Amino acid sequence: MSRFPDARFMLSVAAPAQFPPDDGAEVAFAGRSNAGKSSAINALSQRKALARTSKTPGQTRLLNYFELAPGRRIVDLPGYGYATAPPAERARWAPLIDRLRARQSLRGLLLVVDARRGIGPEDEQLIAWADPGARRVHVLLAKADKLTRNEARAALVAAQRRLDGRVTVQLLSSHSGAGVPEAQRALGEILSGQCPTGEEQ
Repeated sequence: MSRFPDARFMLSVAAPAQFPPDDGAEVAFAGRSNAGKSSAINALSQRKALARTSKTPGQTRLLNYFELAPGRRIVDLPGYGYATAPPAERARWAPLIDRLRARQSLRGLLLVVDARRGIGPEDEQLIAWADPGARRVHVLLAKADKLTRNEARAALVAAQRRLDGRVTVQLLSSHSGAGVPEAQRALGEILSGQCPTGEEQ
């Protein structure tokens, strides 16, 4: 049975006035273009086409809201590191991202990183943007099925060392389903305001 059986697309935000009411709880999904972000959203929601996937980087050009349950949302952000959108369109993203960060309902960030690439400077910038001292950040090392078991273990250890306990991190394969229950649990904890130990924040 799906953990989020009522997951649905809500709306796309292209201007600050289009944000939904600032209540309930929401978690941002971010990552480099083509890191596997849309596939991760579909895997965690157990919906094959909730978020559109594409082999062409830079397809998410708006802030896309999905409702998992009443008052519980995820926000799919435009990928970074590559964008086919015109410069003027990319320039409009900055105030939207700033407005999102200021929302009281934003409880945390799920950062999707290609496990083969590891944590990069732009990923570090997103972690700083989310302010892990105030919000929980959970890193998903996606596409882990494309690595051998030893390579995946090494990628996890390298990420843990680089992140130095500031955030939580795990391996994920949207293709095989490995790590999906753990990621779903992390998402549920953030939305409910729980620490990884289950204690209230």
